[in-house]
Amino acid sequence: MGRFVIRRILQMVPVFIGTTMIVYFLVTQMGGDPIQNLYGEKPVPENIRATLTAQYHLDDPFFVRYWYYFTGLLQGDFGESIAQGRPIVELLAEAWPETLKVAGVAFVFELVIGVAAGVLAGMRRGSFIDNLVLISTLVVISIPIFVLGNVTQNFLGVEWGLFPVAGTDDGFVSYLLPGMVLGAVSLAYIARLARASVAENLRADYIRTARAKGLPKSRVIGIHVLRNSLIPVVTYLGADLGSLMGGAIITESIFNIPGVGSQLFDSLNVEDGPAVVGFVSLLVLVYLITALVVDMLYAVLDPRIRYE
Repeated sequence: MGRFVIRRILQMVPVFIGTTMIVYFLVTQMGGDPIQNLYGEKPVPENIRATLTAQYHLDDPFFVRYWYYFTGLLQGDFGESIAQGRPIVELLAEAWPETLKVAGVAFVFELVIGVAAGVLAGMRRGSFIDNLVLISTLVVISIPIFVLGNVTQNFLGVEWGLFPVAGTDDGFVSYLLPGMVLGAVSLAYIARLARASVAENLRADYIRTARAKGLPKSRVIGIHVLRNSLIPVVTYLGADLGSLMGGAIITESIFNIPGVGSQLFDSLNVEDGPAVVGFVSLLVLVYLITALVVDMLYAVLDPRIRYE
């Protein structure tokens, strides 16, 4: 396992460099004038433009600009926002905890409800529960996230008063509804994945053997079926965790959560390239780390998987 982890970490290095380089290149090709965006329709004084251009290396070739950015990144410096004139590390320190709370609620919500619904449906194929899970998940998948967010906000927040409508003034309760909206679509996919995997494993030979040996049903389901059925679910959850961190733009905008999604959206609007690249670089790290953790969990869930 140790060699595998070291090998994967070494593989992550070129992936991170290549990904951040591509993102940096795409951001530089957005066009527009980020300095002019600071002044709106007013003309930018030449001395101010010259100072900011030199400070952010806006006139340098692409590889020179990326070199400045990457060498700073190696020292823990994500750069400085053009629009706000603040270190991006400070912006991340303010926004990241908010996104973690929303993503954490979404992750627990989709994991617990999604796996439970999928296991029940897989064990009772063709039953009322199975049909209910299939129909309800199909409905959730078919609804765009911005529609789902506005509808739930209106009914559960405004009309029925069960949750705060927007903002973070009510503490942890403020993150429940945004988290459930953010995790709703992923919950539907997880339930379908778990259902299909459980149904397939129930027909496997090793399950027939376990039942023939007289093992209790709880052990057959809990140990043999569930552990093997969770492998595709864990794979999806690992990839989805990064999506929850970066895909909260719409949800955070609807519920006025000042997280990474909101900061990223605002930075894109004003063409704040350094801020966009800084936020995305952190999200790339999250993806890489979760992918490594998922691969390590495979050996925990399935004893047949070993990394030599």
